[in-house]
Amino acid sequence: MKNSISKIIVGSLVIGAVGFADAQKIDAKAKKILDDITANYNSKKNSYFKFSFGTGVNGQVNKTEPGIYYSAGDKYKLKIMDTEQIFDGNKIYNINADDMEVTIAKPNGSSSMFSPINYLTTYRNDYNVIYNGKKNVNGINADFIKLTPIKSNGIQYVYLFVDSAKKQMVKLEQHGSNKDVAVIAIKEYKENQTLDPNMFVFDKNKFKNYIITEL
Repeated sequence: MKNSISKIIVGSLVIGAVGFADAQKIDAKAKKILDDITANYNSKKNSYFKFSFGTGVNGQVNKTEPGIYYSAGDKYKLKIMDTEQIFDGNKIYNINADDMEVTIAKPNGSSSMFSPINYLTTYRNDYNVIYNGKKNVNGINADFIKLTPIKSNGIQYVYLFVDSAKKQMVKLEQHGSNKDVAVIAIKEYKENQTLDPNMFVFDKNKFKNYIITEL
């Protein structure tokens, strides 16, 4: 489980920009749903998700761990188990408490960083998008949207499940070309909270005993 989390979080789940082998296809209904959700999130001062993070193979999740995610504008903080990632609007800080290591890097301008809602922006350029109807997800009659990469990027497809009435993400499933699966199921959502002003600040003084590498 630790290796799976490190692969996805410490590696930032950076999805590189892909080339256009064929004309991109985006279903009009799916686009409206995703654009409505994006506009809803962007209209908030900040957002908070409590979620379960699951990993497995062959489409089956066999391990889950709780996670939390805060965002405000383009800044965010994500934590699962002993791994934490902070983006302060300029640099990404990957903090591994178990290994006592911190890596610092600037995001690639042609890539998208990991968050429970990252595909709300990357779909516009990198994926074919299809509306697949409704599906019950934890008692919610969610809209089911499938994203397929235009060109090979290590991902076979992504399933997004959204509550269109509330304009919120409910669940995300990422299926890799190697048959690995990663699932984020949102359990709790809050918005416009009063956050610690240092929520998205990396304080080097708190990690004096860590190995810190800046790329």
